[in-house]
Amino acid sequence: MNETIQKYIDVAVQLGMNVGLKILGAIVLWIIGRLVIRAVRGILDRNLQAREIDATVSKYLSSVAGVLLNILLLLSVLSIFGIETTTFAGLLAAAGVAIGVAWSGLLANLAAGVFMIVLRPFKVGDDVLAGGVEGTVHSIGLFVTTIDTPANVRVFVGNGKIFNDTIRNFSENPYRRVDLSVQLSNQADVHKAIAVLKEKIAAIPHVAKTPAPVVELQSITLTGPVIAVQPCCHNSHYGAVYSAAIQMIHDEIGKLGFPAPATPVLVTEPKKAAA
Repeated sequence: MNETIQKYIDVAVQLGMNVGLKILGAIVLWIIGRLVIRAVRGILDRNLQAREIDATVSKYLSSVAGVLLNILLLLSVLSIFGIETTTFAGLLAAAGVAIGVAWSGLLANLAAGVFMIVLRPFKVGDDVLAGGVEGTVHSIGLFVTTIDTPANVRVFVGNGKIFNDTIRNFSENPYRRVDLSVQLSNQADVHKAIAVLKEKIAAIPHVAKTPAPVVELQSITLTGPVIAVQPCCHNSHYGAVYSAAIQMIHDEIGKLGFPAPATPVLVTEPKKAAA
């Protein structure tokens, strides 16, 4: 009886040692593999930068390389436990339909990412409105695009959502127009207001000389005339010009001493999409 128990104990110890050594080996392989992957991606990034490859393409290639290397590492770890890669591939093939359905969203994001790299609707560093998120493009990954919002929040948007939606690239053109509207009263001198605003808007820092700022009568309402004020500037100065223009309009209309309209003076951006 004692010999039987001892036999089972020996078998359990042997099995535990084998499993423990495999687990330890898998952990060591995973740690070393991750370090190697990080080093390889670092070398790849430096080589791409040295060759002056576009930042959008280089970050995408680095992301693709990271995914492929991690898959190879996972297969290597599984092989320690006796799971052959051919068997693993066979299981994936057998479950291909189910995986395809479950991963349809990921595959759509992958395909959209490839098309975005090829078609280049925007690049890293561009200010965009894409997938319902407005901000600066940080990177285009294998499945998601990373955008930093003006509030300095990093947002990850699926490539499929971006590619299937309208993309607005504010950095593509050399300048961007600021659209503002000023509501005056019926007793206001429209010509005088236009002349003053046209002179003052051109003096605001970073307002483009070409095309020249537009200040003109936009419409007539029951409250009074509405003046459109439309300076242009580089996209990086948009926020500063927008705020300075509002301040200037408020100050200059006040200095003119026109009767206040029935409703408060409005300084608005009625059509942000047109900017």
